[in-house]
Amino acid sequence: MTALTIQDVSRRSGLSEPTLRYYEQVGLIGPIERDESSGHRRYREDDVDTLQALACLRAMGVGIEDMRTYQANRTRGHEAAGEQRELLLRHAERIEAQIATLHIHLDYLRAKAALWDARDHGDPDAEAEANLRVQDMYPRLEEVVLR
Repeated sequence: MTALTIQDVSRRSGLSEPTLRYYEQVGLIGPIERDESSGHRRYREDDVDTLQALACLRAMGVGIEDMRTYQANRTRGHEAAGEQRELLLRHAERIEAQIATLHIHLDYLRAKAALWDARDHGDPDAEAEANLRVQDMYPRLEEVVLR
């Protein structure tokens, strides 16, 4: 078994060294074994796998408490499958809503860019058409604000 340093694990997981220490401190991982002579953390491949999963959850905006639940459910195994599914689907729905919002913002930016492109080319017909598309975006933008 290869023991990995905190620097190795940080590079492989994408998590900073302070985050790795914090995750151990709050019980998301570990306790991590220590080198007997130096006291430095020595991670196993299993630790890296766990941290890569946590890094993915973190990137998706999953909070510490849900990460704790996720980790506890992993430990519980099959008996926690339903709870684990619900936790993940709840976050998937949140991400889908964020994606929908981003699509609306993207459409707005493209409509505005088309407006300015028409102005840049001195094309009043294209400008009027682009302006209508921008105006049509306002209800969708308001909808996003109300979510």
